[in-house]
Amino acid sequence: MKSSSTAVPKERKPRSFWFDPRFAIGLGLVVVSVLGVLGIVASADSSVQVLAARSTLVPGDRIDAGDLQVKSVRLGDLDAKYLAAADVPAEGLVVTRAVSAGELVPASAVGDRSGVRVASVVVVVQGSLPKSVTAGAVIDVWSASRADDRSYGPPSVLASSATVVRVIAPSGMVSAQSGDSVELLVPRGKIARVLQAIANEDAISLVPANLPAKG
Repeated sequence: MKSSSTAVPKERKPRSFWFDPRFAIGLGLVVVSVLGVLGIVASADSSVQVLAARSTLVPGDRIDAGDLQVKSVRLGDLDAKYLAAADVPAEGLVVTRAVSAGELVPASAVGDRSGVRVASVVVVVQGSLPKSVTAGAVIDVWSASRADDRSYGPPSVLASSATVVRVIAPSGMVSAQSGDSVELLVPRGKIARVLQAIANEDAISLVPANLPAKG
């Protein structure tokens, strides 16, 4: 007869740990991708909206919101130094120093009428104008005094840090024979000297300010 005893099952061996390096690499790429997306979102959240000039602004211009455009930029702790939409009152602002087209408008570049310390004057320039003398450019006004024998003395600076408002296109035969006319914003303290040079028919030249020194 066969034995009626129950057979004891054999004990299974534990499975060895399986590790595929490709799995670890894939998991690492997923983690890096997620962190990158989070970083982009965080950077976007740190952007602020400030105002930029639609066109060149010169001292004395009165501007309102229509003269400016909103730009979203990351400025860190410097956002308070630039003009925001909420900073522009209904009556507008007055530009106190030149701002180039497309440039962010510094809060220090606008104010009320009392902050404008310049006056407008038109001068006729001897010789050709430098290409950099355009609207918004900062220039120094030089003049050479006219002597009785119709010669000119050595030039000297009449006014520094004047701003070009516009170059007036010549019209007619008489204008074509004279120099270029340029409207300038000159510090009020120098206006009398500039007007005297114009009245004396001195030779006036415009030199771009802050020219690099020759080495």
